[in-house]
Amino acid sequence: MKRDFADFWNLLWELALGVCAAFALLNLFAPHQDLPWKPLDLSHPIGQATAAKVGDFVLPRTAAPEEITAVTDACIQVLREAGVQVERAPDRDDGGFCVVRGAVRITGGAVTPLPGNPVMQCPLAVRYVIWDRQVLQPAAEATFGSRVARLNDVGAYACRRIYGQTAVDAKPSEHARANALDIGGMTLEDGRRVSVLADWPGTGPNGAEGRTFLTRIRAGACRVFATVLTPDYNAAHANHLHLDGAPRPLCA
Repeated sequence: MKRDFADFWNLLWELALGVCAAFALLNLFAPHQDLPWKPLDLSHPIGQATAAKVGDFVLPRTAAPEEITAVTDACIQVLREAGVQVERAPDRDDGGFCVVRGAVRITGGAVTPLPGNPVMQCPLAVRYVIWDRQVLQPAAEATFGSRVARLNDVGAYACRRIYGQTAVDAKPSEHARANALDIGGMTLEDGRRVSVLADWPGTGPNGAEGRTFLTRIRAGACRVFATVLTPDYNAAHANHLHLDGAPRPLCA
């Protein structure tokens, strides 16, 4: 009986050592972006744990002011460590419909400029920087041999209902929470312009390359943002890509 008990504990000990060894090897050799316990680094490729790490900066609806400050400060620090110039923006609350908490503005640095430095929730700013570095710029260089100089026709905060509806029971848009970006196109460093409206069909000024590029950045966006809507979704998105951080996943 005593021997059986000792054998059992020896087996447990060996299993524990095996688990520790496996964890050590995983921690040492697995890609940083695939390990949820590693801090978010915006210079790394999109990995298995990237979405969860960004999700750590998403504020619950019931967050207290001190939690909003602490989480947003941590989010801003990640952006600044990545070479992005960012500043805290005033939060907004119109009484419950249009509520923006943890608001920031990207003002410059190592990121493609957004015209007007729009207000957005900090996790959305993090998603944008990841998409810019790991999706947008690589796709532009691969497709056109030129980087993106700036984005055009960008929409962010707007106190309105979903799809611009006017019915009183229509839900607030993610734009009403500064949790969405609409992007109508971009200008490349070589001067060429890419338009979602003109180039999505593949018959616009940039021909098949225009559609190839746009579908690439859509596919990459679906790995970073929760919701990605394109002209394929409905007529309301015929002229822009909609990217947001809503809790519902949708890529269309």
